[in-house]
Amino acid sequence: MTELRDHLLNRISFDNLPENVWKRTGALNTWGTNAVEGNTLTWHDVERLLIDQRSIADRPVPDVLETIQHETAFRGLISRRLAPMTLMTVLELHELVFREILNDAGHWRRINVRIAGSKYVPPRMEKVVELMQEYVQEYEQRDVRGDSIFQLGAWMHHRFESIHPFSNGNGRVGRLLLNLHFLKHNWPPVHILPEDKDGYYECLEIGHSGDHSKLEGFLKVTMGRSFLDLLDRVGTKRDELKRLKQLKNSKSYSAKYLSLLVQKGRLPAVRIKGDFFTSERALELYQRSVRRNR
Repeated sequence: MTELRDHLLNRISFDNLPENVWKRTGALNTWGTNAVEGNTLTWHDVERLLIDQRSIADRPVPDVLETIQHETAFRGLISRRLAPMTLMTVLELHELVFREILNDAGHWRRINVRIAGSKYVPPRMEKVVELMQEYVQEYEQRDVRGDSIFQLGAWMHHRFESIHPFSNGNGRVGRLLLNLHFLKHNWPPVHILPEDKDGYYECLEIGHSGDHSKLEGFLKVTMGRSFLDLLDRVGTKRDELKRLKQLKNSKSYSAKYLSLLVQKGRLPAVRIKGDFFTSERALELYQRSVRRNR
């Protein structure tokens, strides 16, 4: 993972990503995070709206509005990454995404809530501000202490979702904060897609026991996808995404074995229309890691 990151950053910084690449990254992130929460816009709709900047018909106005506003909030993370994460950061992100959609956009919840499908009960409303103050302070302390990027990311994301500080929109704001965390440390954003939904929620549910290792592993897999996606657009020929069966002849692995590595999270891959894609570079780095560990 670190080698893929080093290769990307040796080629280009996040500040200098081409506009068309960053625009697609924002669209993909927006589509995924909203779709997980039930937004009805398809990927084709979001491409048309955010990338082609064309109107779409016969879609609910709130779904279109939160798509436009989420992308604005997401793209603004780049300018926020050099500043400390504060309570105001959290409130501003919520207001940016949900203004004119939720009556309490940008305000802590004033009701007690439940999480659908979970036995976990978030803290009562009167505890929210105190817990959020502790949250941002502990994040800074853990960051200064030197917690690893994924360990800290898993903790901070799960803790935020556990507090559930808003009446609605906690998932989307929590994932924006998670990606702000990654960008602060010069790692790319991760995208939670509809195909991830069940596994993602399972990781959060397990986290209520105090074990964040499964969520940490999940974030590493999604980060691998982010590297492959970005390098396919700004990297060399070795970074071009190819179907697993295209790589099997030049390497000592069958397509079936490569698929097994992907499913176990040992080889990063992107799923496109049901097929897994990875790059020659990613496969070479996997082979190198196997040789080192012998």
